[in-house]
Amino acid sequence: MSIQIETVKTADFKMDFFRFGNGGKALVILPGLSVQSVMTAADAIAEAYQSIADSFTVYVFGRRSELSHPYTIRDMAKDTEAALDWLGLKNVCLFGASQGGMIALVMAAERPDLVSRMALGSTTAHVQEAQFRVIERWIRLAGAGNAEELYLDFGRTIYPTEVFDQYRETLSEMSKGVTAADLERFIILAEGTRGFNAVEDLKRISCPVLAVGSFDDAVLDPDSTMEIAVNLDRRPDFRLYMYTGYGHASFDTAPDFRQRILQFFSD
Repeated sequence: MSIQIETVKTADFKMDFFRFGNGGKALVILPGLSVQSVMTAADAIAEAYQSIADSFTVYVFGRRSELSHPYTIRDMAKDTEAALDWLGLKNVCLFGASQGGMIALVMAAERPDLVSRMALGSTTAHVQEAQFRVIERWIRLAGAGNAEELYLDFGRTIYPTEVFDQYRETLSEMSKGVTAADLERFIILAEGTRGFNAVEDLKRISCPVLAVGSFDDAVLDPDSTMEIAVNLDRRPDFRLYMYTGYGHASFDTAPDFRQRILQFFSD
């Protein structure tokens, strides 16, 4: 499998994305914060979501190509909305993981015409000071130019211990390809989560929502998912599921995660 990287080119910015699948419905995936562009993992992502590709045409978006500080979650949401408009996408199924989930929340509130259903993985509507400490640690490592320790700390924090141990050498090897530009970009994107608060926006979301979190989330902690649930559980079209043992990256590590969101989007 070799996935082609495409580019949205609006008057204001460029944004890379890729697509795969043959289904009649559109599923948009917004990945979380990463040290290097998610575009480098296009083939692996397409393979991981192959079970969904028969039902959907899947679009995976990065962030805009040229960044300047500050670049907030709301800025990211505005750009992603413009990217969907550029492609002519409406009423999509939207899945956001971690930082991608923060973007998705804002999009669903601001542009209900774009989102028919939304699934959230290990995300938050409110990055509080205590929750930002992990991200701040990553920012310091990136600022010091320590790509290997950034990759290792990133993996150690988002994955269960046994998964991290399995991929430790791979993460170290991946860090060798990290450039100064990658680290600068990472810092801007990570800083964009500081002070994020979309709790009031939750009241304006009209589409069905599935929130999936982990009781052992060491990045945002389970209270983040539960805060979303507290604000949405009055609605009959809201669903909540909490994992144990799969860490922050349960959207990658839980074996039934993709089947769970496929079922939600297919209802």
